Amino acid sequence: MKKIIKFVFLLALFASCEDAIDIDQVGNITTDVAFQSVQDLQEGLNGLYTNYDMVQEIAHASTFTDELAIGFNSGGQRATEYQFILDATSAAPATLWVRGYGEINTATRIILAAENVPVEEGEQGDYNDILGQAHALRAYSHFKLLSYFSTDMTDDSALGVVAVDFIPSIDDALPRNTNAQVFALIEADLQRAENLIADQSNATFVSQDFVTALRARMALYRGQYATAVTHAQSLLGDYPIADRTEYANMFLDVDNTEIIFKLERTLGDVFDRAGNGVSGIAAQSRAGAKFAFTNETINGGAYFEIGRSLFNLLDTDDIRFDVNVGSESVISADYQNAADFENEDILLVGKYPGSETQPLMNDLKVFRSSEMLLILAEAAAVNGNINGAANSTAAYIKQLRDARFTAAQPLDNYANATEAYAAILNERRIEFAFEGHRYLDLKRLGSLANQGILRDPLDCADSRVNGACSLSVTDHRFTLPIPQVELIANPTMREQQNPGY
Repeated sequence: MKKIIKFVFLLALFASCEDAIDIDQVGNITTDVAFQSVQDLQEGLNGLYTNYDMVQEIAHASTFTDELAIGFNSGGQRATEYQFILDATSAAPATLWVRGYGEINTATRIILAAENVPVEEGEQGDYNDILGQAHALRAYSHFKLLSYFSTDMTDDSALGVVAVDFIPSIDDALPRNTNAQVFALIEADLQRAENLIADQSNATFVSQDFVTALRARMALYRGQYATAVTHAQSLLGDYPIADRTEYANMFLDVDNTEIIFKLERTLGDVFDRAGNGVSGIAAQSRAGAKFAFTNETINGGAYFEIGRSLFNLLDTDDIRFDVNVGSESVISADYQNAADFENEDILLVGKYPGSETQPLMNDLKVFRSSEMLLILAEAAAVNGNINGAANSTAAYIKQLRDARFTAAQPLDNYANATEAYAAILNERRIEFAFEGHRYLDLKRLGSLANQGILRDPLDCADSRVNGACSLSVTDHRFTLPIPQVELIANPTMREQQNPGY
């Protein structure tokens, strides 16, 4: 295990800086030394999983959009991002880019090393499964990068990211590929994964269902709705929508009813050790630490709170209210006329209370069946089926809301497609609050729903907001810039920066 740990942490990141590109330095542990058996490959795969984290995605989606308000214990954390200040030097694009290519680099090393690893009798199944998971994870990483850095995922000719299925050398200055080229690599990886992965359903490991869920989300983002529906429907039979009790327990990490895949966080793992002794924004391993310093109570140091425009969408009869709103929140019934709004209306983020006795540390949910159901709702809207008791946008949203509320909910009737898209976007806003979806959902659906970022006027009254109350989805900042750290290292890409930066 020791040599694999050394290998994982010596992996150079292809895209971060000149030293990082220099992957073949003298003295580096090479793959033929690090991987000599199927067990070595398994330990390498375990190391690959430790590269995956969604905390930065959660922080960016919640801070940059309208999920949050400045907290009463704020010390200015993420202030520039909250003010819509986003450029090539910002933390979010750099972190997502470097992490993404670190994941890809590690996965590729495992895939290439596997070609020379001897497979003993009885090991073929394990070997195939390891290799399949590595291909699937590399596909997922490429897709995540495309989601943030491509201006339009529905346009195959638009610039995407760099498609990498090899180990770049220090002399490589690789340009961005088109979306079509990146998707071709993703599809090839997913096909390999589909052919190799064993049939298992552990929510914390890549499975055949992970591949299907990724295909569903990818087809949705590409505007390929028929394909998205096929994959989403195939999962809903095996992953029923959680009821109210199951939903609450899901965010306490004791129920996996509707979880297709999640990133597990547990006491003593690499993420828990990284967070020990630090708090707030320094505790990169804990999603809840992106909102509060020590815990999700009134004395936990909430430096961000739930944005009032999001809170106003929540209903106390909806279990999502109980999950999202901390139990010690101070809620003003007439907040608009509060004499001291900051202290009379304290809306604590409760989605990540912690587990296994560790405050603010919870599993990170990547794919859930509720997403699959809302894919069906979106596809129905695209096909003009916005109203009706079955197979319509209204029917699918009602199905989800029935599972979340204390009683059956009314069947909505939308006046037009814009209203239906707005209902989908609002439902996604509630269902996936603080899970990293809002930024990309607005990017995809905002124009169709006639919605952008819109914070409550009282949240904007804080001088620290600096007037950042609204942002149209046509703004260039709904695509991240290629980070400065890449532009410095890779002159080829300097002419390929995204528009507006």
